[in-house]
Amino acid sequence: LDGDDPEHINWLVEKASERASQFNISGISYSLTQGVVKNIIPAIASTNAIIAAVCTNEALKLVTSCNPFLDNYLFYSGDEGIHSYSFCYEKDPDCLVCGNRQGSVAISGDATLEVLIDELKTNRSFQLRAPTLTCGDVNLYFQNPKELEELTRPNLDKKLCDLFESGSTLTATDQTLPTSLQVTVLFS
Repeated sequence: LDGDDPEHINWLVEKASERASQFNISGISYSLTQGVVKNIIPAIASTNAIIAAVCTNEALKLVTSCNPFLDNYLFYSGDEGIHSYSFCYEKDPDCLVCGNRQGSVAISGDATLEVLIDELKTNRSFQLRAPTLTCGDVNLYFQNPKELEELTRPNLDKKLCDLFESGSTLTATDQTLPTSLQVTVLFS
C-alpha cells in the first residue's frame, strides 16, 4: 500500500467508507485516510508559531544582549491565556543518573551476594530492577544472557567476604540506568 498513490488511497477510502456505514461511523475522508496510512500527526499552526517566536526572541537576546537568555527550559501554557515560565534545571551532584554515578552500601560480610542484590533493589538510593555486578575483572552475577546467568548463579549463595574485600567498588549495570554505577561495599 503506497500512501502517496491516489489510486491506493481512493480504494482504501472506499473500503473504509463501506465498513464505516455498517457501523454508523462518520468522518471518513481522503485526508484522514491518508493521514492514518502515512502516520501523519497533524501539527497545530499556533504551536509552531509560538516555538518560532521563542526561537526568534532568544536569537535577538543572544545577538543584542538586551535581556538574559533562556538557560535550558521553557514552560508554555496556553490553555486559558498565555503564560510562559523559564528556569534552569540544576544538576544534582548526588544523583545516580546525572551526578557522579557512585554510591555506597553497608552490609555484613557474611551476607550472600543475593542479599546484596536485594539491597540494591530495595534501597531508595539505588532502586535497581535486575542488576548485573562485576568487581574489577571478576564477574559476580549477570542477569543476561541466560548462559552467563547460569555460569554466575553459584555466586548468589556465596558470602560477600569470600568474593571481595570490604571497601571494594563494584560496577552495577541495570535497565534503570543509562550508564554503569559504581557501588562501594563496606562490610559492617
